[in-house]
Amino acid sequence: MKTWSLTALAAVALLAGCAVTEPRSTEPVAVKVLAINDFHGNLKPPLGGIRIKDPADPTKTVNVPAGGAEFLATAVAELRKKNPNHIFVAAGDLVGATPLLSALFRDEPTIESMNMMGLEVTAVGNHEFDHGTAELLRLQKGGCHPTEGCKGPKPFAGAKFKYLAASTIDTRSGETLLPAYHVKRFGGIPVAFIGLTLKDTPTIVVPSGVVGLRFLDEADTVNELVPQLKKQGIEAIVVLIHEGGVPLGDYNECPGLSGAIDGIVKRLDKAVDVVVSGHTHRAYNCRIDGRLVTSADKFGTIVTEIDLVLDPKTGDVVTSKADNLIVRNDRFAKDAAQTQLIAAYEQLSAPLAKRVVGRIAAPLPRAPNPAGESPVGQVVADAQLASTQAPADGGAQLALMNPGGLRAALAPAGGEVRYEDLFAVQPFYNNLVTITLTGAQIVQLLEQQWLNQTQPRILQVSRGFGYTWDAAKPAGQRVVPGSVTLNGQPLVATAAYRVTVNSFLASGGDNFTVFRQAQAPRTGLMDVDAFEQHIAKGVTSGFSPRVQRLN
Repeated sequence: MKTWSLTALAAVALLAGCAVTEPRSTEPVAVKVLAINDFHGNLKPPLGGIRIKDPADPTKTVNVPAGGAEFLATAVAELRKKNPNHIFVAAGDLVGATPLLSALFRDEPTIESMNMMGLEVTAVGNHEFDHGTAELLRLQKGGCHPTEGCKGPKPFAGAKFKYLAASTIDTRSGETLLPAYHVKRFGGIPVAFIGLTLKDTPTIVVPSGVVGLRFLDEADTVNELVPQLKKQGIEAIVVLIHEGGVPLGDYNECPGLSGAIDGIVKRLDKAVDVVVSGHTHRAYNCRIDGRLVTSADKFGTIVTEIDLVLDPKTGDVVTSKADNLIVRNDRFAKDAAQTQLIAAYEQLSAPLAKRVVGRIAAPLPRAPNPAGESPVGQVVADAQLASTQAPADGGAQLALMNPGGLRAALAPAGGEVRYEDLFAVQPFYNNLVTITLTGAQIVQLLEQQWLNQTQPRILQVSRGFGYTWDAAKPAGQRVVPGSVTLNGQPLVATAAYRVTVNSFLASGGDNFTVFRQAQAPRTGLMDVDAFEQHIAKGVTSGFSPRVQRLN
């Protein structure tokens, strides 16, 4: 496996610099940086697009159809035309947690899509490690999957863009797994792009995904690179980092930003001019510690247009500004090449989607009983618990599933279950996340099933967990005291429990804000993959209530 030491990287950059014959500009040079993050293989526009403040009434929000590769490609192409000095970059998680169309082909369609768009460089994200180091390097270099072979319309050639991993160290060699940075010259002035992922990556991915790797502190890594870049005459520095924050404002604002990115930016060497961030699936346009910090939501719904001006004498950034542009599906046309790529993979996906994964004895309805439980909800919760119960997989003791994530009954003709049947039930392709909550927090989140909801959202619970709720009580007081049990034992308010949920709930989705207080997250399989494993083992259709309702 090829690795890159920092010394070797510096030497390569210097040689590259010597080979460049472009004369240095004597006038200020305007540069356009186009940035995305957390694309997650959304070749087609994601359900719901992007949620923003209603322009007609800022007290309300609206969903704007946006994103998807066809529209993103057109937006990027239009923005490029504004300035010949441009570069298209990303801040990680291009792949992983992807929809079926990309996931069926090991995310090769997404890599090919980004190649066609002209992506030049990206940081690695935590999801790039979902299937381990070897698979990440295959996506970079190309080649057929070692066990599944080539399934695409042509042999997979790998990413034409560069993955950067400044803070990811191969423990066998002591060197970076992938290059730490990329240098591009505009008007003869070099600009360095440093790429890295969050240091907590080992705590949020499956252990097998990061075997033999060490993840360094983000700010320390960047600060150690700055002197090396300066020795090469590089003063303009852009950081691409897969870590982010959560703002209180709209997609192009930055009030009340919280999260890890704030502390990281404040620790960065003053030589860093711009930070392109990601990971939190939020959009913001900020100034932190005097420098520009951006994030472009997720799924290609936004492309950040960053305009820099470089000083011809110092080579440094003298001005910077950004605009988060929504990739509106009614504003941009579909890119024909992207449409053709998607169509080719859709045709190939049909037989893969129809592969048989198991059988069920009877249909699993989606309709809930009076207490809020459904047969398919119970089975999905059981599947999530089963896939995360082992200590190495998260050590889960119970699992909870949001009813809105169950989009169909599992009722295949003749009981023969195909992969597409499972995906119809769970089409969002979310990671499972095992977290630690106290007994008191679990009771509190159960109360949130009725609080701040347009209608009750009764969480589906796994085998061994149960409680009673009273419909006659006011919202916030409906869980009957002492009724919550796990494996026959009352839940202890001060005890810690390992709970598996999908990534949507883990982020506080559906107003279950208690999940944001959780500790020790461990990312596991994709939800539909856990569902497949469970069905393959054989599932009975017997429905036994776990949640009881009074009144």
